[in-house]
Amino acid sequence: MSTHTVTQRHAQVSGAGLFTTIGRRFLAVALTFAAVGATAANRVEDISYASAPDGTTEITIKLAAPPSAPRAFATDSPPRIAVDFEDTQNGLTERRINVGSGAAASVSAVEAGGRTRVVVELFHPAAFDSRIDGNNLVLSVGKASTSSAAVSAEPTSSGVSQPVVKQVDFRRGTNGEGRILVSFDKDGAGTDLRREGNKLIVDLFDVTLSNDLPVRLDVTDFATPVQFIETRERAGGARMEIQTGGVIEHMAYQTGNELVIEIAKASVKEDERQKLGEPVEYKGTPVTFNIQDIPVRSALQLIADVSELNIVVADSVSGNVTLRLVNVPWDQALDIILQAKGLDKRRQGNVVWIAPTAEIAQREQALEDARIALEDRAELVTEYIPINYGSAEEIAKLLTENALQGEQQGQGADQDKNLQKGFLSKRGSVTFDKRTNTLLVNDTADKLKELKELIALLDRPVDQVLIESRIVVATDSFSRELGARFGVSGAYEDHHGNVIASSGTITATDQMINRALANRLAGRPSGLPVATPGSNGSGIVGPSLANRLNVNLPASTGAGSFGWSVLAADYILDLELSALQTEGRGEVVASPRVITANQREAVIKQGDEVGYVTISAQGGGGGVPIPQVQFKEVLLELKVTPTITQDDRIFLAMNVKKDEVAGFISTSIGDVPQINKRELNTAVLVENGQTVVLGGVYEFKTREDLAKVPFLGDLPALGNLFKKKTRDTSKAELLIFVTPKILRQRGKN
Repeated sequence: MSTHTVTQRHAQVSGAGLFTTIGRRFLAVALTFAAVGATAANRVEDISYASAPDGTTEITIKLAAPPSAPRAFATDSPPRIAVDFEDTQNGLTERRINVGSGAAASVSAVEAGGRTRVVVELFHPAAFDSRIDGNNLVLSVGKASTSSAAVSAEPTSSGVSQPVVKQVDFRRGTNGEGRILVSFDKDGAGTDLRREGNKLIVDLFDVTLSNDLPVRLDVTDFATPVQFIETRERAGGARMEIQTGGVIEHMAYQTGNELVIEIAKASVKEDERQKLGEPVEYKGTPVTFNIQDIPVRSALQLIADVSELNIVVADSVSGNVTLRLVNVPWDQALDIILQAKGLDKRRQGNVVWIAPTAEIAQREQALEDARIALEDRAELVTEYIPINYGSAEEIAKLLTENALQGEQQGQGADQDKNLQKGFLSKRGSVTFDKRTNTLLVNDTADKLKELKELIALLDRPVDQVLIESRIVVATDSFSRELGARFGVSGAYEDHHGNVIASSGTITATDQMINRALANRLAGRPSGLPVATPGSNGSGIVGPSLANRLNVNLPASTGAGSFGWSVLAADYILDLELSALQTEGRGEVVASPRVITANQREAVIKQGDEVGYVTISAQGGGGGVPIPQVQFKEVLLELKVTPTITQDDRIFLAMNVKKDEVAGFISTSIGDVPQINKRELNTAVLVENGQTVVLGGVYEFKTREDLAKVPFLGDLPALGNLFKKKTRDTSKAELLIFVTPKILRQRGKN
C-alpha cells in the first residue's frame, strides 16, 4: 500500500519570547499613534443625520476646523460610501451610529495612519453628493441607483461652460481586469452607470465630447472582459456603451476630473456553480492513492494531511473504502469519497465538517426551524415609508399579492404555519395612506430592511415621452371649360308672297311669321323682310336672343368671352365663345402635442359637436312622433401609447382621427351633417428624436365632360361652335408626421 504523506511543520515560541515580542509591538503601535496625534491638524467631533422630504438623507460630519478637500468613493458590493480625511483624528466616542433612513443604514469612523475614514453603510447602491459648510462636511445620500460612480467631495464650480471629455483610455490590470479612464478638462460632470444585458451603460450629464475623441475603441486584444467601448453624444450630455463578455463584476469611482471604471470576471463560488449545473473546477494538489479496504475516517485523515485543512468528522461516519486514484486533485478525491459513502460536507473558513447527508440535512432543518422560531419571537417594528413616484396603494397590493393568491386557493394559516403574506413575514402587515402616499409597514427589523430595498427599486422615476405630431390634409384641384353660343335667324318674302323664316326656336319663327301676316292684312308693303322691333316698325320683328340661338353651350361661369353679331338685310348671325379655368390648392394643418409616461396611454381631442334632429315614435308605435336633437362628434383625436426600448428607441401604438363637416343634407325635418372621416391605426418603431411620416389616404379624381350637337360637333375646326368641353382634376392626401422624444429622468435606475 502506497500513500501520499505530508509533513507538517509546527513552530513553537517560548513564553518569555512571546511576551517580549508582544511588548515590543505594543510599544511601537503606541509610539505611532502618539506621533499621529501630535501631527494631526483636525479632528472629527460629531456625526448627525436628517431625512429630507424628497427621500434623501443628509449626513453631517462636524470637524474642529474647516476640512480640506476630502476624497470620497463608493462601492457596490458591499454597498457603501467612504470619505477619507487626511491629518484628522477620530474624536467620536461611538464606533458605529445606526441611521436606518432612506438608503443609509449606519455610519462608522476609523482612524489609522493619521487619517480618519468615515464609512456609510447602505441598504443598496445609491448616488450621493457632498458639500463643505463651514466646519461641516454634508453628504446627501440619494435614492436607489445602480451607479457605483462616486463624485469628489470638492465643491464644483458653477461656470457657464460644460466639462469636456478629453480622453477615453483603456488599460489592463494585473489580475486581468479592464480599467477605463475617462478624463475631463475640469470637474463638475455627473455620471450614472447601469447594466443592460452584456453592456454597461454610462451616462455623462452636462458634458461635451472632444472633436478628436474616438467614437469606438476595440480592446478585444487586451484579453479582459471588455470587448469594445463606444462613446457618442446624446441629449443633455454623452453616453458610453461598454460591451462585455461573460459574468462580470464592476466598480467605478470618480475623483475630480477623472472617472475610473474597473470591470473584472465575477468570482463564482463552488456551491453556486453546482446550483447552476456547471461542472466543478478542482484546483487541489494532485495526489495518488492506492488503498484497499481502509476505514473512511483514515482516508479522510489522508486528505486532511494533503490539503492542510481542519477536517471534523462526525461520530456517525463509519465503514471502509477502497481507492485507486492517479494524479487526481485532492478536492476531487474528497468528493469521490463522500459520494461513495453517502456523505456530505460543509465548510467554514479552513474548517470542513463531514457527516452523513441525512444528518447534515437534519441539522440544517433544525437551524432553519430555530431561525423561524426566533423570527416568530422577534420584536415587530413599525416603519413609515414615503412613496415619491409610485402609488402607495399599488405597492401595498404588490407586497401582499401572494397572500391574496393563497387565500383564493384556500390556503389557510392552519395548513402552512410558515406561510408568508406576500413579501411580508407571517406576522407582518402593511397599509397605506392615500392622502400622503405613504406606506405603513409593521414587521421584523430584518424583514423591514429587505422591504425597504425592494421598495427603493420599485419607487423610481419613470421616463416620459414627448410626442409632437403634425396632421396635414393637402388638396389640389384643376378645372377647365370651353363653350360656345351660336345662332342664325332670318326671314324672306318672295314675289309670290311666300314667307320663309328660320331661327333657333319655333317661338322665334312664329314671331316673324305672325308679324308678316299682320303686315299683309294691313296692306303694308313688306319692305325689308327683317326689321328691328319698334312701335312703328315695319316688316318682320326680330326675336329675342334667347329664342334665336341654335347652339347654347356656354361655360358655367365665363371668366372670358367673345361675342360677335352680324345684321344683314334678311338675317341675323350671333356668335359667343366663352372659357373658364380654375386652380385651387389648400392645406389644413393640425399640430397636437402631448407628454405621457412610459407605457401609459395619452389621448388629446379637439373639435366640435354637430347637432341634428331625429324622429322617434312614441311607445307602442302610436301617437305623435317625438323629435329629438342628437349630436355627432367631429374631432381631431390623437391616441398614443409609447414604450421605450432598451436601446433608447420608442415603440408607438397610435390611433389618429381627423374628421370634418363636408356639408349638410336637407331633409323634411332639418339638415343632417355629412362628415368626412379620416382615421389611422398603426404601430411603429421610431428612433429617439426622429420624425417618421405615416402615410394616410391619397385620393386622385379626373373627369372629362363633352356636350355637343350631333354631327355638327364632329366637324373639324367648325365643330367647336357646336360643343362644350369640361375637364376637372382633383387631388387630396392625408399626411401624419410624428416626432417622439424621450425625457430621461436623471438618477433613474
